[in-house]
Amino acid sequence: MDGSASEMRPPMGCNRKSPESVLMKRADSPVPSCVSLKSDWSMDPILHFREGPFPTGQRDQMEGCSSDLHDKSGLSSILKSLEEKATKFLKDELKTFVSHLDQNYPECFEPQLEEDNDLDCDGQMQKTSGREGALKITLYILRTMKQNDLADLLENRQLMLQEIKCKLKKQCECVFEGKAKEGQPTLLSEIYTELYITEGGTGAVNDEHEVRQIETASKQRRTEDTTVKCNDIFKPLCGRETLIRTVLTKGVAGIGKTVSVQKFILDWAEGKANQDVHFIFALPFQDLNLIKSEYSLIKLLHHFVPELKSLQSTELFRYKVLFIFDGLDECRLPLDFQNNESWFDVTKKTSLDVLLTNLIKGNLLPSALLWITSRPAAASQIPPECVHQVTEIRGFSDAQKEEYFKKRFNDQSLANRIITHVKSSRSLFIMCHIPVFCWISATVIKRFFSETDRGEIPRTLTEMYTHFLIFQTSLKNDKYMKNHETKLKEYSKEFLLKLGKLAFDSLEKGNLIFY
Repeated sequence: MDGSASEMRPPMGCNRKSPESVLMKRADSPVPSCVSLKSDWSMDPILHFREGPFPTGQRDQMEGCSSDLHDKSGLSSILKSLEEKATKFLKDELKTFVSHLDQNYPECFEPQLEEDNDLDCDGQMQKTSGREGALKITLYILRTMKQNDLADLLENRQLMLQEIKCKLKKQCECVFEGKAKEGQPTLLSEIYTELYITEGGTGAVNDEHEVRQIETASKQRRTEDTTVKCNDIFKPLCGRETLIRTVLTKGVAGIGKTVSVQKFILDWAEGKANQDVHFIFALPFQDLNLIKSEYSLIKLLHHFVPELKSLQSTELFRYKVLFIFDGLDECRLPLDFQNNESWFDVTKKTSLDVLLTNLIKGNLLPSALLWITSRPAAASQIPPECVHQVTEIRGFSDAQKEEYFKKRFNDQSLANRIITHVKSSRSLFIMCHIPVFCWISATVIKRFFSETDRGEIPRTLTEMYTHFLIFQTSLKNDKYMKNHETKLKEYSKEFLLKLGKLAFDSLEKGNLIFY
C-alpha cells in the first residue's frame, strides 16, 4: 500500500457510493437497465488513428492476435472455457449469497479456502473485484424479478460487512512506535517485514526469557522446519486433510505476535487474503480483562462490534467467522476448562470465563475459526485436544533483519550504517531476531548517528537497554512532566529505583515475566 489514490480502489461501502450502487436503489419506476446510452462505459471506445506504420513489435503482436481470432476452432475453445469458468464462478458466488438469505442453506465454503489462499495478492484483489461484480449482477436480477426485499437484505448484509472491514482497516493500517507524531502515522504496509513462522513450537529456548541463551536461539532454525505464511495459518500443512478450527501461535515477548495479527486483519480488510471468511472478531485479552458483567456471546460481540446489532442471533451461524484472541499470557480469567459448565446457547448470559472456554471447546459456534496467540509459558492454559494446529513465530532471519532496517529508514545510508554497527556485535545481531529489539536498536543507534556530540555507540545488550531506558524516560518526561520540571529529576530517580527493585525481587524469585 503506497497511499496512491490512483492505484488504490477503496472497498465497496467505504465512504463512497458507486454509480452502480446508486442505480440499484429501489425506485418507484421500473428498474432501469444497468447499461444506458448516456453512460460513458456503455459506448464503444473511440478509435484513435495515427499516421505512419506501427512499430515492428506492436505490428507483430496485432498480427498474432488477428491470426488467433481467425482460428475459429481456437476461439471457440476459448469462448467455451470462458463460459464454463464464468458459470462456475457465478454459481459459487450465488451459493454464498443464498447462505446470507436462507439459514437452512448448507454452507459451501470449505473448498474455496485452499483455492483462495493459493492466489497471490493481485489474484486475491482481482477475485474480490469479481465478487463485487457478481453481487451487482445478482442485485440487478433480483430487482428485475421484483424480489426487492431479498435484494435489500442481501445488499444490507454486504454493506454491513464492508463497514466492519473499513473500521478494522483504520484500526490496523498504522503502527505507533514510541512517541508517535500527530498527523504522521507510520503505515504498517511500509515497514512490515515478513516473519519466520514455523509449524509446532518445541524449541526449548523459547520457554525461557529471550535474553537467555541467545546464542542457542540463533541455531534454532533448521532445514527440516516447516515454514508457514501468516495468511496461511488455517491451511492444513504437509498434505494433511484435517480441517483446522483452532490455531495456537506461540512466541516470546516482542517477537511480532500482535503485529502479525494486525497484518492478517489488514490483508483481509483490504481484500488481499482469506476472503472466504465473512467476519473477523479481534478480541484481545487486554480488552477482555475489562469485562466484568455477564454476557451472552451475541451481546459480547455487539459490545465490541456494534454494527452487528442488525443481525439476528441465529444469522451468525450462516457465516464463516474468525475469532482472534491475542495475548493469552495477559489473560486474567481462570479459563477453568475442567470445571466450567457446558454452554451451548449463544443468546443466554453467563460469565465471560464460561463463554470463552465453551467457545474454545467448540460448544459455542462450532463452525467458527479461532486464532489464539500467547507467550510459550502461558500456552499450556489451552487443553491440547482443543488445538488443531500450533505455530511458532521465530522472529527475523538474518536477511529479514537487514530488510527491517532498510524499511525503517528512508535514508538508506543511515540504514546501512546501523546494519554495519549491529553486525559488528555478535550479541546485538543475534538479539535482532526479535523485532522489538530491532526497533530498540534503531531508536538508540539513530540518535548517536544524528547527534553532533555523541559518545560511544552501545555494543552490548546492557548498554543498549540502558540507553533505551534513558530514551524512554525522556519521552515520558516530555509527555507528562512538562509543567513539573523542578520535581522532574527527583521523580525520575525515585521511579527508576522502584522499577529496579521490582525487577530484582522478581528475578530473585525466578519470575521472568511480572507486573
